[in-house]
Amino acid sequence: MYWGNDHSPEFITKCRACRRQRERSQKAGHHEGMSSDDELTVTELSEFQKSKDNILEESRKIFEDVHADFCDIRKILLKFQEWKEKFPDSYCDAYISFCLPKLLNPLIRVQLINWSPLEQNFTDLEEMPWFRAVEEFSDAKKSSESK
Repeated sequence: MYWGNDHSPEFITKCRACRRQRERSQKAGHHEGMSSDDELTVTELSEFQKSKDNILEESRKIFEDVHADFCDIRKILLKFQEWKEKFPDSYCDAYISFCLPKLLNPLIRVQLINWSPLEQNFTDLEEMPWFRAVEEFSDAKKSSESK
């Protein structure tokens, strides 16, 4: 098959149709890939907000039957810190530093459900309570290792 210059009437007609379609799409106010949330209808926005509220309400129930000592990251890390100070060999043999991310993961995820870095007034990760608790635990860990 020859792919060079095809000047047949069918080819020219197809080219013209493609060019007209391209020109029409450029004149329109909407550009493909340039959509924004401003294009959502009021109904869509209210449905989204209702769905978001339902998810947040359900997320509050996740740890409602868990004792406070086991769903507060700061309290959990304090227990590990005490263990490390009282029984350093046992703590080291248990490879706790490898277990903590898996242990804290569900608790952190629940706190991040409502976090949206795309909103104007979002909270920085460094300002979240779980982040500060982990940071304090890491600092305490470093200071106890340097002793």
